[in-house]
Amino acid sequence: MRALTVGVLPLLAVLGLGVAGCGDAGPPSTATLSPSPAPTPPSPTSPTSPAPVTSTPPASTTQARPAPHETLIGGHYQPLWPFSTPEEAAAWQREYRANGHEPWHLDARRTAIAFSRDFLGFAGIDRAVKTVTDGPHARVHVGFRAEDASRPLVAAVVHLMRYGQGDDAPWEVVGTDDTTLSLTRPAYGASAGSPLTVGGRVTGVDESIRVQVRHPGSDTPVGERCCLPAGGENAAWSARVSFTAQPGRTLTVVASTGGHVAEVERFAVTGVTSP
Repeated sequence: MRALTVGVLPLLAVLGLGVAGCGDAGPPSTATLSPSPAPTPPSPTSPTSPAPVTSTPPASTTQARPAPHETLIGGHYQPLWPFSTPEEAAAWQREYRANGHEPWHLDARRTAIAFSRDFLGFAGIDRAVKTVTDGPHARVHVGFRAEDASRPLVAAVVHLMRYGQGDDAPWEVVGTDDTTLSLTRPAYGASAGSPLTVGGRVTGVDESIRVQVRHPGSDTPVGERCCLPAGGENAAWSARVSFTAQPGRTLTVVASTGGHVAEVERFAVTGVTSP
């Protein structure tokens, strides 16, 4: 990695300001893990009340109710985390209604940060720089504070959707909207066997891309490839990674790069299934 004099910090600053700048004018607000209060849980008897490259299908403002045993959200969005099936999401709703269990599932910001920090293992990604909500969809710009930057830098735009029915349907990560680091191969929702060819495009200097394959319930990757030298202006990158996973599981493929001002400065994810 070159020192900051190669101009990486300006690139990250442009990324952070460019992604976070769409929407309201003025400096972006920063959210940590102290979210706005969650809705008061109802009683158990109460009724349930482009531009960037995207790794998820085009957003819709409506959400179809999953059929029995159907795991996809709205018929085509991959449930990456924290739930794997609609039954798991519904089980949490019942517990929440009964005793207020884990209210953070109702906060898109906290869910996106927990996905980045806890599930993907990116400890430095600790804040929501900007959140845009559109019906059942939310885009949370997650990032970090660099020592020499005046504002938080955006590492990724995490796409979430409501999983289930009612005002207390939990948020579920379904992918990322990608800019200067994209993950376009394998295709979103594809059946992906091992070894898997992973690729996309990147803009940057002296980049080092790490690829991991993960699934909920595992603290460690089920496959990993590190590290691929890359760089340039919208330059193509590609790598192959081997992994071991149970058939039919939804898997999260993640590409990340960093090392200039933070261990992880940008990342992108996509969802696939093991055949």
